[in-house]
Amino acid sequence: MAVVLALDAGTTGVRAFAVDEAGTPVGFRYQEITQHFPRPGWVEHDATEIWTSIVSVTNQLLAELDEPVAAIGITNQRETIVAWDRRTGRPRHRAIVWQDRRTAGRCDALRDAGVLDEVRHTTGLVLDPYFSATKAEWLLTEGGVAADADLALGTVDAWLLWNLTGGAVHATEPSNASRTMLYDIREGAWSPSLCDRFGVPIEALPRVLASSGRFGTTVAATGLPGGVPVAGMAGDQQAALFGQACFDPGLTKNTYGTGSFVLMNVGRSCPEPVEGLLTTVAWALPDGSGATRVDYAYEGAIFSTGSAIQWLRDGLGVIDRADQTGPLAASVPDAGGVYFVPAFTGLGSPWWDPWARGTIVGITRGTTKAHLARAVVEAMAFQTRDVVDAMTDASGHPVRALRADGGASAMDLLLRLQADQLHVPVSRPQVQETTALGAAYLAGLAEGVWGSLADLAGQWSLDVEVEPSAAPAEADAAYAGWRRAVDRARGWAVPD
Repeated sequence: MAVVLALDAGTTGVRAFAVDEAGTPVGFRYQEITQHFPRPGWVEHDATEIWTSIVSVTNQLLAELDEPVAAIGITNQRETIVAWDRRTGRPRHRAIVWQDRRTAGRCDALRDAGVLDEVRHTTGLVLDPYFSATKAEWLLTEGGVAADADLALGTVDAWLLWNLTGGAVHATEPSNASRTMLYDIREGAWSPSLCDRFGVPIEALPRVLASSGRFGTTVAATGLPGGVPVAGMAGDQQAALFGQACFDPGLTKNTYGTGSFVLMNVGRSCPEPVEGLLTTVAWALPDGSGATRVDYAYEGAIFSTGSAIQWLRDGLGVIDRADQTGPLAASVPDAGGVYFVPAFTGLGSPWWDPWARGTIVGITRGTTKAHLARAVVEAMAFQTRDVVDAMTDASGHPVRALRADGGASAMDLLLRLQADQLHVPVSRPQVQETTALGAAYLAGLAEGVWGSLADLAGQWSLDVEVEPSAAPAEADAAYAGWRRAVDRARGWAVPD
């Protein structure tokens, strides 16, 4: 029986994940990567470290597998931009990570200049340093990256594909391209006007291919086995939507990872932009007739959830391991009036405030580390409600259930708090690595491991479903306190 590999280049680490034809995970390996913070609000990665770490975990996993590998899928942290040299293959600067805030002032200036409407209509995004365009502009104007004929620019998926194919293929796909603020999501192509506005040479950008299909094959010179098809790619959140089998309009998932990302499938017609949310490409699939089927999604992007747990561990020493958060938070009945707004790098949906900063309110002499841990977990549920409420208002589709995945979804406490805040059931699948699973599904679909979306939907299986248990008035009162705390966090770091 063949297996499909997914290479998942996340924000805090990379993993190699293998799944068999029944959709059952058969192994994975994980390795953290270094976070670089050269200035307050700046976040960078070493792109070479991302690649060498991918090679390391993939070889570790392959050493344990007896089955042949049918295909490789790639999924990745989105919006992070890499600049490298086509001739040497070496990065020309550290990758600027999606969390980076260095271009907040530039985004403000563009907004003041009236550029927002063009960005919203063309890309479905908002003017925020979260997206790739102003990062690429910074690299070319202040980062010392020359816009010469050897320049290659791309998101992390394009960087990995380039390396896997030995530099033969410079390509991406629409779910990643749609996060750059340079891609026209209605035309399905790079926008010449936006590339000109940001000074990004369009010839340096990758070709945009379907999310499922053969991009190229691996070469043995990379340190990995040669001749394996690289046949699927998607940004991490769209890959999770695919892995959660949210193939029909209205189906919604939330991934509780470094950040949290709520996506709702809204079908094959691109909707008009709505306040507080992003419109994005979910995926593009060959439809069997030579054309391409494009599905769209509404998205609410929450910048800090799992990273807040990492901060409890590494910044404060409140916990020694991430998995201690749930038991510690559950050791108290509530947060004791404490609210934590984890705006380490600003607030995403529905606020889009790059100047917000992390805030803890309601501390008393009786506040303990358990109350703080509880406030961190509650913040995940509150931020998700912020987004789901906006999404329901915008789409006209009430969220009748939420499919949850990502590392923090292992906490039953979080699922209960989330169900209470949304007043709907929250489901966790048996396979919680849905980001990697979605990338594997996209690759295996292209190579005939699975025959259809119906086959993939049939492999989704439930682990836990949590119904709301708190009275709606009680949950709403807690949420009102959260909104007061958000008001205090917003605009904190606006320059004088």
